Amino acid sequence: MTADLIAVVLLLAVTAYACAGGTDYGAGFWDLTAGGAERGRRPRWLIDHAMAPVWEVNNVWLIFVLVIMWTGFPTLFQTVFTAMWLPLALAAMGLVLRGAGFAFRRPSRRLAGRRLYGAVFAVASLVTPFFLGAAVGGVASGRVAPGTEASADAWSNPTSLMFGLVAIATTALLGAVFLTCDARRFDAPDLVGYFRWRALGTLGALTVLAVITGFVTHEDSPHVWHGLTHGLGLLFVVMAGVAALATAWLLLRTPGVWVRVTAVGVVASAVIAWGMAQRPYLVPTSLTVADAAGAPATLTWLAIVTLVALVLVVPAVVLLYWLDTHGELEELTDAELRRGSGAEGEGSAPSG
Repeated sequence: MTADLIAVVLLLAVTAYACAGGTDYGAGFWDLTAGGAERGRRPRWLIDHAMAPVWEVNNVWLIFVLVIMWTGFPTLFQTVFTAMWLPLALAAMGLVLRGAGFAFRRPSRRLAGRRLYGAVFAVASLVTPFFLGAAVGGVASGRVAPGTEASADAWSNPTSLMFGLVAIATTALLGAVFLTCDARRFDAPDLVGYFRWRALGTLGALTVLAVITGFVTHEDSPHVWHGLTHGLGLLFVVMAGVAALATAWLLLRTPGVWVRVTAVGVVASAVIAWGMAQRPYLVPTSLTVADAAGAPATLTWLAIVTLVALVLVVPAVVLLYWLDTHGELEELTDAELRRGSGAEGEGSAPSG
């Protein structure tokens, strides 16, 4: 029972990272495709201002996923990281380079430095979700099992390729939708239309990729295909489709808060559908939740830690997101800093 509960927590943590981290990766995708220095100046300006307050906190969910894997399901952790160490290492490298590129781009005083760091940030934002998606596809295809040695086939098969492309498309969708709303918040009407049409185009591309992935999964991952077309898996697939239609409808109107909710609903429903489709396996069809679970005492403590995180960490992260989306975390301008300094000086009484 405890193992099943922790498995659900793991799936929800993966879902949270796919949605929160995916939005940041999507911003990097649009940074990469924004064009040259002059043509891409405005979109990159918005990306910098929209991402700055929250981009680091999204990795909390990734850390949570890793902690649950290696403590709650050590056999799963060993199996996945042994068989697919190369794509996961490339994803980790991309994660580090992406953060460094974003952090160093803004303070860099030279144009060449900004271009270099910007290129690192943008390319890594494409590479990281692809290899993470490819690793998930390797698990879903059943090519990974306890004792499997590292091989290219584990992560370069048809299912892995499609999952990698779908991962890029979902991040691009989230990034475009959130940037559309951020453009309204930053009073940039030209960028509202810019990102709105990119979000609609990406939603169409994601729909096509999802259909192709269905055909590939039918042939390459029969267990997951069966799960996606029956029971809870099918329910969440339908929910993802409804959320996609709602996102398209809202994008064609004046984008507001609800379009973010429906876009997140698309991604969250798709991830949960995949998790439901694999039941009762963590690795189809060789490793069940019960077989992969750690010691009962470890799972109990992990459940306690999860409860503490639910009470302390989740409300803090939600508050951070709320403050950001309501414009409470914007940087002070030079003029505001000068006014603040002047006011402090005028209000100070001379000593003596």
